[in-house]
Amino acid sequence: MADKIQMKTPLVEMDGDEMTRIIWQWIKDILILPYVDLKTEYYDLGLIHRNETDDKVTFDSAEATKKYGVAVKCATITPNAARMPEYNLKEMWKSPNGTIRAILDGTVFRAPILVKGIVPYIPTWTSPITIARHAYGDVYKNSEIQVSDGTKCELVCTDKNGNETRQLIHEFNGSDGIIQGLHNIDKSISSFARCCFNYALDTKQDLWFATKDTISKKYDHRFKDIFNEIFEAEYKERFDAANIEYFYTLIDDAVARVIRSNGGYIWACKNYDGDVMSDMVATAYGSLAMMTSVLVSPDGVYEYEAAHGTVQRHYYKHLKGEETSTNSVATIFAWTGALRKRGELDNTPELSHFADMLEKATIDTIESGVMTGDLYSMSTLEDKKKVNTKEFLIEINETLKKLV
Repeated sequence: MADKIQMKTPLVEMDGDEMTRIIWQWIKDILILPYVDLKTEYYDLGLIHRNETDDKVTFDSAEATKKYGVAVKCATITPNAARMPEYNLKEMWKSPNGTIRAILDGTVFRAPILVKGIVPYIPTWTSPITIARHAYGDVYKNSEIQVSDGTKCELVCTDKNGNETRQLIHEFNGSDGIIQGLHNIDKSISSFARCCFNYALDTKQDLWFATKDTISKKYDHRFKDIFNEIFEAEYKERFDAANIEYFYTLIDDAVARVIRSNGGYIWACKNYDGDVMSDMVATAYGSLAMMTSVLVSPDGVYEYEAAHGTVQRHYYKHLKGEETSTNSVATIFAWTGALRKRGELDNTPELSHFADMLEKATIDTIESGVMTGDLYSMSTLEDKKKVNTKEFLIEINETLKKLV
């Protein structure tokens, strides 16, 4: 239709699982397709199709994201042992998010969506805190062994000339135990640093980075050094010109600073720290369903997704025909983030404006007192109404009609 907003370049669309898959289609049907002549290159990352393709579809979707520059992803199942018989899986397929992060060499940025009536558990947090999580290595690519009493464990490194370096980890005398080996690579740490510095410049926010280099004098100290070298050589003058700050501190000091702060900055964390702290920040602001999440590669590729899972419990209720009241805000904002970025890259401001208006309609609907069950239980608004999953999207569309 000629009256719809036109797109020049497709988005990569990655469909997902369970309740979020249902919501995904409803968002498109109710909130996007009436207004946008949507162009996507579609990949079904639902667990059934990943199993049918031996997970090739996940790799294909990541390569397509590199080609087109912008993707939007639905929440997906990372199977555990219980999922194997449920979905008749050939094997326990890896996390699609982990696979895509590794291929894009990206950094995950997560930030809360603030609305009137949802008061953070830390009331001084009046502005969003964005968590930047390194998405490579550490415990997520670890090697670990359970060992018996009397075992001597060493770290053994063999260089390209066959020379060995050995370092004692522990001699187990009097008890069984466990050991774990972690690694990272300078290339990925450098990409992480540049993603963080670029994102700080794009969003005009201060950047904090924290590790525990006083204890981990080689591993964590390497992160600290690489960040500092890149900042001084490539970004210091640009940060000064933008009137924003980069500083490094210890992770425990960072936690103390964060708790006392007003928010409004980016907090860069190593992989495990970012995993933990993003959930802490999300909960303190209200809900994982009120968190944006974008994976940014160092060469400027963007993949937007919801920060939460597939809402399995609601999906089983939905299959029984029971009513659900599932919060779709993070999934809506994944779509708006991708549409806005597509508009920016393609110089189609009307597409970016539509994304802005859809976000405003979503927030205005909640602030008018219409919301899903999770927000209803937290909201301090006096005049509020709980609606079901689909009703919430219909209410947002009524608000959107007035804005566009």
